[in-house]
Amino acid sequence: MGTLDSTDTKHDVDKKTEDDGCKSFNRRHKIKLIQKAMDANPVDTRQLKNLAIMWGGLLSDDIRKKAWPKLLGVDVDNITPTPDTEILHGHRDYNQVVLDVNRTLKRFPPGMEEEHRMSLQDKLVDLIMRVLVKHPELHYYQGYHDICVTFLLVAGEDVAFALMEWLSVNHLRDFMDSNMDRTKHILNYLYPIVGKSKPQLRDFMEESEVGSVFSLSWLITWYGHVLDDLRHIVRLYDFFIACHPLMPIYLAAVIVLYREKEILSSECDMCVLHGLLSKIPDNLPFELLIREAGDLFIQYPPTQLANEAVNSYKRKALVVTGKKSVQKYATRRGTEGSWFWRYLAPDVGGGYFRVTAFVVVALLSSAAWNMWATREW
Repeated sequence: MGTLDSTDTKHDVDKKTEDDGCKSFNRRHKIKLIQKAMDANPVDTRQLKNLAIMWGGLLSDDIRKKAWPKLLGVDVDNITPTPDTEILHGHRDYNQVVLDVNRTLKRFPPGMEEEHRMSLQDKLVDLIMRVLVKHPELHYYQGYHDICVTFLLVAGEDVAFALMEWLSVNHLRDFMDSNMDRTKHILNYLYPIVGKSKPQLRDFMEESEVGSVFSLSWLITWYGHVLDDLRHIVRLYDFFIACHPLMPIYLAAVIVLYREKEILSSECDMCVLHGLLSKIPDNLPFELLIREAGDLFIQYPPTQLANEAVNSYKRKALVVTGKKSVQKYATRRGTEGSWFWRYLAPDVGGGYFRVTAFVVVALLSSAAWNMWATREW
């Protein structure tokens, strides 16, 4: 028995050594492929996107600093100079940006000297303001800084500005409206995606009336606010940069699907499920989830889900309309605020409108929308 154990152990060690060797070889080979795609004239963008999506993504921050601009077609040799300080500080959103940046301590690598961190925070403020000053049609939202800090840490201030400018008028544009209609519309894709794979799971979540607010911060920060490990964040950024702007909501659906057993074994209750779903576990298998999100996107592209998402948006709008009718009735009766869980009140059509937990979520959601942003689809 001792001999068998010894042999098995040696076999396991040899297998691990072999696997590590293969990974090392594959890494070296992938780096060569990435370099070849970047050096091509013109840049082989299609191959570079494939490599960014594949296992491991772009592998290192040194590569990302060079590859991200090429993926987006950003010319790092012709970056708009920084405006004067008075112009940056005079922007309507400057004070809010400073407040948010001062709360980004956890987004910087642990152990960083305070002086260096404070310098980076100043650069982060300038980076954000440069984008907003150059594009006055864009509106800052809380959570935007969580994306910007990742690009700053990887690419440096000037390249990060060029990348964020491009993303802000493309992938992130819907979050940067003056209101959140488009953002809320994007969230409406979550349930159709989940339902295509797991109808029972969708039914359970809809019965609980948990809604999709739990995934709002995931979406508008590209998961930068909810993940602690920068390695996971930049890996997701490789994926998102190389893909359709709606890919973050597909990843949100995949995370929900991955936690199916945990969800179905929970109480079918709005508060319970919201508390469960709003926290992303630290140990998720992101490479697996990235692959599955890509597969779902191919199987159920946004064009196929658009009608269902629009109908979902209209249903929610009707609920909000009903909610306002109840508020008016409650105010008229002198009972404002007492209706919000169970009370029955006549709606404008003369029937009866029951205020459910979903309506409460809609109310609380408005606070969450404002807390996180000022955008929509």
